[in-house]
Amino acid sequence: MAEISATSFPSSSSSSALALRSSPTASLRCQNVACPKTTSSFQELSVRRSQLVGNALATGHLPAIRSSKNQAIRAVLSSDGQAADPKGAGLRGKLKKVVLAYSGGLDTSVIVPWLKENYGCEVVCFTADVGQGIKELDGLEQKAKASGASQLVVKDLTEEFVKDYIFPCLRAGAIYERKYLLGTSMARPVIAKAMVDIAAEVGADAVAHGCTGKGNDQAIITWTVRFELTFFSLNPELKVVAPWREWEIQGREDAIEYAKKHNVPVPVTKKSIYSRDRNLWHLSHEGDILEDPANEPKKDMYMMSVDPEDAPDQPEYIEIGIESGLPVSLNGKALSPATLLSELNAIGGKHGIGRIDMVENRLVGMKSRGVYETPGGTILFAAVQELESLTLDRESIQVKDSLALKYAEMVYAGRWFDPLKESMDAFMEKLTEKTTGSVTLKLYKGSVSVTGRKSPNSLYRQDISSFEGSEIYNQADAAGFIRLYGLPMRVRAMLEKGI
Repeated sequence: MAEISATSFPSSSSSSALALRSSPTASLRCQNVACPKTTSSFQELSVRRSQLVGNALATGHLPAIRSSKNQAIRAVLSSDGQAADPKGAGLRGKLKKVVLAYSGGLDTSVIVPWLKENYGCEVVCFTADVGQGIKELDGLEQKAKASGASQLVVKDLTEEFVKDYIFPCLRAGAIYERKYLLGTSMARPVIAKAMVDIAAEVGADAVAHGCTGKGNDQAIITWTVRFELTFFSLNPELKVVAPWREWEIQGREDAIEYAKKHNVPVPVTKKSIYSRDRNLWHLSHEGDILEDPANEPKKDMYMMSVDPEDAPDQPEYIEIGIESGLPVSLNGKALSPATLLSELNAIGGKHGIGRIDMVENRLVGMKSRGVYETPGGTILFAAVQELESLTLDRESIQVKDSLALKYAEMVYAGRWFDPLKESMDAFMEKLTEKTTGSVTLKLYKGSVSVTGRKSPNSLYRQDISSFEGSEIYNQADAAGFIRLYGLPMRVRAMLEKGI
């Protein structure tokens, strides 16, 4: 990861140079794209990422923030006296410091002055990079400062997200309601956990988010639950502030009016007709014509994958290496979890892999229609489940599959840190410890086909399964087995016939 240092943050009263230093080992990785890999695009991505995340960066008069776990973290500290009066209470009470989940959009930009006005607090804006793309991270420093925040922290969580959240779900075989691979559900707890960590580091006594429980996007109340259950689990002493549950702002126009009143620049963006959520695992689409489940999605809606009809006419073969139930390599090359997923997103997207259109049951009971793009995840699920066919016996697969349903339900409902879910993680890890080997897949116009699988721990024995003669399996043994296995059905039939 690039190392970044700075001397000061430019403010209205002074102008200082921002010094950036990229290490020669800075990694290049493509995020959620289905496009040709060009040298220039990779270089641009590396440079722009290095400007957003690093080991530690601090400016202004406050001390630098450093991650206790050596994760990539950046803190931008304003020096123009915008912090709230520590002695003054707000209209609704008094908080010392609040860590706000911050996107730079209208809602979270308005929340900053609202928190200061209503709770007399200092606001630390927090943005997590979970692979949503560089564009969503552009200009955050200026936006946060203009909104009145005292600090902005940008933290790269991509490797942690894939290794500690995506991969456990992959190992468990967690699929919600037969289709959904839990993209958003896995991202919320890693973001919320990071907020709790930042709160401890900066001495905050509260956290806040911009999720609301109403609106056309019925998923938001589910997102709120996922955030707040994590807060409760990791630090029950933290106060949780959800402005949308307290304030009188009813919609976008009210928010714009509030922003103007408090001299907060209104972010001017082209509003999408769809509600989208993106991270390194997937991209979801909801709203507009999708609200009618009879409507076919428009071709230009998709962003991570090409239309299968437009995919290459020649199939592509890839080999996924797996160790103890988790993917570790692509075509023989060992890769980090995030890099492996990113590579598969590009490959799968090119072949139109991983498009899901479904009507799901939300946590609150209503049904919602969503379209998901999960190219790399679809490939990984196919590979891991196929290798298990070699390494797990029948009873193990059946029990694992039954627990996977509950596991997916708990993750979807935001119960990531629930003791039951953690116990199932231990079970899944033990059960799949021998699931090591490789799977060869054929990608062609939206389909993923298994063409080969091998494992040093395979329970498949060709000498036993062969149609040719075998010393281990004797056909004559079948007669006694069938008599005993079918005895309950035979007794019931005898009863019905009076025998």
